[in-house]
Amino acid sequence: MNDSFVLLGLATTPLELTALVLSVITVVLNIRQTHWAWLFAIASSAVYGIVFLNARLYGDMGLQGVFIAVSVWGWYQWLYGGEQHAPLTATCSSRAGWIGGIVGWLLLFAAIGYALRRFTDTDVPHIDGFLTAGSLLGQLLLSRKKVENWIVWIVVDVLYVGLYIHKDLHATAALYAAFVVMAVFGWRAWARVAGGKP
Repeated sequence: MNDSFVLLGLATTPLELTALVLSVITVVLNIRQTHWAWLFAIASSAVYGIVFLNARLYGDMGLQGVFIAVSVWGWYQWLYGGEQHAPLTATCSSRAGWIGGIVGWLLLFAAIGYALRRFTDTDVPHIDGFLTAGSLLGQLLLSRKKVENWIVWIVVDVLYVGLYIHKDLHATAALYAAFVVMAVFGWRAWARVAGGKP
């Protein structure tokens, strides 16, 4: 049912390919600041949760459950999270927001990395923990339409490419390489809207 096959020279499975397509749609809609992106985010996270379970990437698997919950919240935020329940607009984070985000990322990394090392059989607890924590930060910033979410995603996605190659998830690695490029476009588009330079 979910047997591996080769597509464009990359080994994949029907589940991984389904998650990949849903994820691309999600990012394209995010760049365009369309709230329907959250529906596709929920669907892609559900499918990727199964893919990552099969690959023993438990941090990423658990992250998909969190993504589903945050996507429901993000959907609401985009529609009603502005002043007087108006739709949110893209804005830049303050300096305090930057510092808080980095500190939060490192603290979450320490906690998640420890939990993965102590309680699972993963062979990549540290990088899985670091990227899981960074993805949570990126998702939180995206939910609040902060331009810096794209910078976080660029860093995270570059590192995910290497991790997914290591775990033989080659189609997903190719997807995340594409995500890096898409995140650069997203950053530039949102920064222009928010009055930043890119």
